[in-house]
Amino acid sequence: MIFNTNSKEYKLYCHYIKSVSSLSKLFSESDIPFLHYRLAENLFCKAFNAENLSRTDTAYDARIDNIGIGIKTFVCPSNSKTEKIAEFDKKNSELKNLNVDKFVIKLAELRNERINFSNRTYKIEKSYYHCIARKKSSLVIFDTSYDLINIDKINIISDNDASIKFKDNINEYSYNYAKSTLFKKFIIPQNPKTIDIQIIDNPLDLILKIFNEYNNFEITETKDFVILPLYSCIKSKIKNENKKYVPEKSGLNQCNAGGRVRKYGEVYIPVPAEIRKLKSGFFPERDKIFNLEIPSGDKLKAKICQDNGKALMTNPNVALANWLLKDVLQLKERELLTYKKLEILGIDSVKVEKIDDENFKIYFSKIGSYEKFINGKFD
Repeated sequence: MIFNTNSKEYKLYCHYIKSVSSLSKLFSESDIPFLHYRLAENLFCKAFNAENLSRTDTAYDARIDNIGIGIKTFVCPSNSKTEKIAEFDKKNSELKNLNVDKFVIKLAELRNERINFSNRTYKIEKSYYHCIARKKSSLVIFDTSYDLINIDKINIISDNDASIKFKDNINEYSYNYAKSTLFKKFIIPQNPKTIDIQIIDNPLDLILKIFNEYNNFEITETKDFVILPLYSCIKSKIKNENKKYVPEKSGLNQCNAGGRVRKYGEVYIPVPAEIRKLKSGFFPERDKIFNLEIPSGDKLKAKICQDNGKALMTNPNVALANWLLKDVLQLKERELLTYKKLEILGIDSVKVEKIDDENFKIYFSKIGSYEKFINGKFD
């Protein structure tokens, strides 16, 4: 176990998951406790005061200081279970044209790059999986390593039309072709933490009793946010659809623009006209400095600039380039950012969350987030 099982945080965590699992008959008649994965993530973060990353399109579900944590909960009647760890639907067309050996290597490279991207973004120095295996009338809790795939040690176990199975020197993996999904085999270690669960027969009665006793609830206000694209679109000449690209002389590549000599770091994140119309007043007025907290927890000074407030910049300007382009995306000075680079990482936009008029947070968002947001479909 990563945590001291005698600590008050760990005891509180066990109390949380034991309590909610006892209400399983709200959802199922099974004698296997029901614990939704989102609830498991929330309870973990609340008990251990961890930062919840589950909706930030990163490789981890939570972070405590420099530790990244993947949280898994699953039904496990035996001592092992294969569970999803990544999806590559946006890269499926590229992967399917490779032979088996090259396919597995490319898949491993993509998986490793997403982990490394998350490590750079959140300054993660070590990581692990926290697992809750659901068995008959019990929960089995254990931690296991969160590893990069060792490309030099890959061995293919089997391959058929539906899936491919392979391993390295540490873990066993499988990939489902139809679902474009990578799975990892999780093995329950010896002497794990086991919590016996007594499932309540009539959980609704208990909930109604609680509701009657505590009928004044405080409503938590949802934080306002916008999604900003890191790309532009052009109509494809071949197909009647928009093709995404990162402009070579504006936005995050503005320091490569022509005309006057530009310093490295003269870059910005576009604030499209659709966003300015849809979320008028979201950002402070032009040139007014505000705090912008990046995923690592560091804070940059930022402002809205240019005509009609179409650019999100930092002050100094180079701070944005140093964080996003150099530290996270690992581009060299004046190296062009391309949409292909974003595709590899599975992101093409950022989410900016408003805390108050002077404080904002920024996160990366997965491919397609901006389109969903402007169409009112972003969750």
